[in-house]
Parts: sequence; structure tokens; C-alpha cells
Amino acid sequence: MKSKYLLPLFLIVQILFLKVIAFFPDFIEEYYSNGFYLFISKMLRITLGVFPFSVGDLLYGILIFFIVKWFWNHRKSWKTSWKENSLTILSFLSVLYFIFHLLWGLNYYREPLFEKMNIQREYTDAELLTFTKKLISKTNALQNQITNNDSLKVIFPYTQDSVFKMNVKGYRILAAKHPFFKFEHLSSKPSIISLPLTYMGFGGYLNPFTNESQVNFLIPMVHFPMVSAHEMAHQLGYGSESECNFIGFLASVKNENLYFKYAGYSYALRYCLGNWQMRDEKTFKVLLKTINPGIIKNYQENEAFWENYQTPIETAFHAFYNRFLKINQQEDGLKSYSKFLNLLINYKEEI
Repeated sequence: MKSKYLLPLFLIVQILFLKVIAFFPDFIEEYYSNGFYLFISKMLRITLGVFPFSVGDLLYGILIFFIVKWFWNHRKSWKTSWKENSLTILSFLSVLYFIFHLLWGLNYYREPLFEKMNIQREYTDAELLTFTKKLISKTNALQNQITNNDSLKVIFPYTQDSVFKMNVKGYRILAAKHPFFKFEHLSSKPSIISLPLTYMGFGGYLNPFTNESQVNFLIPMVHFPMVSAHEMAHQLGYGSESECNFIGFLASVKNENLYFKYAGYSYALRYCLGNWQMRDEKTFKVLLKTINPGIIKNYQENEAFWENYQTPIETAFHAFYNRFLKINQQEDGLKSYSKFLNLLINYKEEI
């Protein structure tokens, strides 16, 4: 067999392998997520965490440059050399696919957090209502404690670099109860491509090749702790968006700092309210009246921010990412973000 066919064939082998390994989450959990991945992620965060800028963003920029250059150089040979060009593209994708899964992607196939923490998956409307009222009470109390005025929005007083360091404290407290959430070796960065991320509708992302958590530095600061805590959960090896929302929430509300607690509770409350708005408009309006006006102003500030950047680009990238999540063991796609309410409501510990 000619060598030019090896990598394209290897891509097929990888896809088939992932189809099979999906049936063995315990194996992935023990030998990859709690084995090889812990070693490689630690090495990457120690090595690249010292850089104040995003190495991953720079690598993406370089990669995109060479991809565009390659397509430009081969623009005249598509008809005459389409087979060779196609094999080159498939070979490149095969290598990239392998590195992605080796460095992080196999975490998509690990044991679900529902099973790991023995948490039920479903909840009733009555349980959702009780939980929503609980969140309203806690969020109202925090907003009042911070501002001393229920009509004032919370203004976040810390820098973004401070948030990254303070989030580690929240994870440390969380790990005292759940050791598998232990976080070490900070490597969180404001993303160089924050403006494109904003137009795409994303607050942050994990670079799977460098294990840096990238946070959009343009988003309203009051939500920055929760978004960065979510991306740090990805660094721990959790691929599910709902699980990372859950872990990020716990790390935020366990933090001793009131602003971090507020970021976590107000984030979860927003998801509960959105759930009620879809389920029962009447109940949604009743609940809305019990929320401090200052909290509503923070929500309005966030909505106004994202509305300023709404374009067809966002719709396109959300469609792409929705498909990406479904391919990688998250059948609900983007809806999986809100599925963390299943974890929260059925979590037996006090929050």
C-alpha cells in the first residue's frame, strides 16, 4: 500500500475506534481521564501557564495562515490533481483528529457525572419551582449584601487576572468535599480572539491542544468568574457542557468571595428563569416580580452586550458547534448547556 493512503485510512480507523470505545466509559475514566490525561494536562499547564498571553490562540492563527496559504498555492491544481490534494487534506485531518483526542478529546467518552456522583437525571415542575425560589432568595440576599440597595446592579471590582487566581480558591474549597475537582497549575488567559468570539456568541473556550482556558475579555465582568470557572472545568477533563456549568457553579458559590457567589447564583437563576419562560409564562412572570431590580439590570446589561454583536456569523457558528457537540457524545447539542439544572436540582449537598 502506498504511504499516501496510510493517514487517510488511519482517520477511518480512529472513527471506528471511537465508536467502540464509547461503550467503555469506565475504561476511559480510569486509564485516560484519571491516568494519561492528568499527566499531559499538568505538563501543558505548567509549561504554558507561565505565558501571560494565549499560546493556543497564536498557534491557531499560524495554522490558519498556512491552511489559507496551502489552498491558495493549490488553487489551480484542483481539477488536475484533485485526488492528491484530497489525500493531503484527509492526511492533515487525520493527524489533527488524532492529536485532539490524544490531548483532550477522549474525555468526551468518560463516565458521566450523573453516575460518578450518584445524581438523578430528572426533576419535576414542583422541584424546579422550589429550587428557583431558593436561588431567588440567595441571589437577592447577595445582591443586597453587596450593594445595600436592591435597585442597584452589581458592579464587579476585580481585574480579570485576579478572577483567574481567585477561582482556584473556589475550586480548592470544592475539592475538600469532592477530591476529583481538585484544580492545580493555573493556565487561564484572556483570549486574543475575544472580538471574533463575541461575534460567534461565545464567552470562552478550552484550547484542547495547549490546555489553556480562554475567556472572552469583552464580556460583562459580573459574569466573568462563572465563565472562567466553566472553562477551568474543561481543563479538569470534563467535556460535557452541562457538567462544566455544574462544576463552575459549585466552584463559584463555594468561593468565600461574595461577588463570585453572586456570579454563580445569578447565572443558575437565569437558566431557571429561561426554563420557566418556555414551560409556563404565567409562573415566569410571577417569579420575575420577586427578583431584585438590581439583578434584572445585570441581566439586561448582559443581554444588551450580546445583542450588539448579533450577526449571521453567530448563527452559523452556533449551528456548527451544535453539530460538533452532538458528534461528541452530547446528543442535546447546545441545549446541553442548560441540562446542568438536572445536576443542580438533584444535587443533595447544600448550595
